[in-house]
Amino acid sequence: MATLKDVAKETGLTTSTVSRVLNNRGYISKNTRQKVDDAVKKLNYHPNEAARSLRMKSTNTIGLIVPHVSHPYFAEMISNLETFAYENGYKTLLCNSQCMHEKEEEYIRMCIGYKVAGIILCSGSAALEVFDGIDIPIITMERFLDNGTASVECDNRQGGVLAAEKLIACGCKHLLHIGKIGTLSMPADTRTEGFREFCDKKKVSFVELVTEDEQFFDMDYREMLEDTLKKYPETDGLFANSDVIAAQTLQVCRKLNISVPGQMKIIGFDDVNIATLTTPQLTTIHQPVKEMSRMAVNLLHDAVMGKLVIRRTVLPVYLVERETT
Repeated sequence: MATLKDVAKETGLTTSTVSRVLNNRGYISKNTRQKVDDAVKKLNYHPNEAARSLRMKSTNTIGLIVPHVSHPYFAEMISNLETFAYENGYKTLLCNSQCMHEKEEEYIRMCIGYKVAGIILCSGSAALEVFDGIDIPIITMERFLDNGTASVECDNRQGGVLAAEKLIACGCKHLLHIGKIGTLSMPADTRTEGFREFCDKKKVSFVELVTEDEQFFDMDYREMLEDTLKKYPETDGLFANSDVIAAQTLQVCRKLNISVPGQMKIIGFDDVNIATLTTPQLTTIHQPVKEMSRMAVNLLHDAVMGKLVIRRTVLPVYLVERETT
């Protein structure tokens, strides 16, 4: 089996230079990188990650913990995080917590045991005490931890304001908001606060629905939506906390012969791919998932390098108008 010294001999470089190339550390010229890549392929060299982790006290792996791998929003987040992690020389260890605090805590302990360079946490059910004494960077997405390293969020409150402003500007007077998930506390809850504040300002009342944990995991809101629209037939504007809910609202409206956007205006949240796959296409609040992912990886990398990082970053959102308004 080829060793690091064999690769160095093949390239004519020092072992320290080859190590820097393989670990993507510091400036590496294109020519040097190509030499090492060619030698690695020729010699079929595979780094010993276990030995490296013992020597370096960490691996070049990032632990990524999410609550729902198949949800369109988290699927897009995972894809972007993996891309930017790879560009920065990191591999990803993906964990699906399903919002179970026991499972999340177990994954955190597992990541530490595997000597990951840091953790990006997109799931928020573990108790704060779990993070006490952890000496690797913890970057949270859409959750702020006092004992975390840094957080990256979007302006959820402003998203609620933009949705209310648009629906009211469209002439809607009987609004419905599909908001908070039952027992889960999330930054997304502030979308409701922003929506409520603008509606109060304009003296427009709205009905708020709280969804169930099971609906979030099954991604099936249709029965609830159908019952609600039958109960409130005067509804002419709806703001949903996700594009998944908004897309299923379109299905229910079709079943109940409610025309969109004629009789009903609909706005979602996230602006993931599903928003452009529906007919009509969804008006939605764009959440900057790509930018949030890039920033999370950069913050983690800077923290690994011992740099000071901004504790809390909130990125702006904006309305994307399509066919449902």
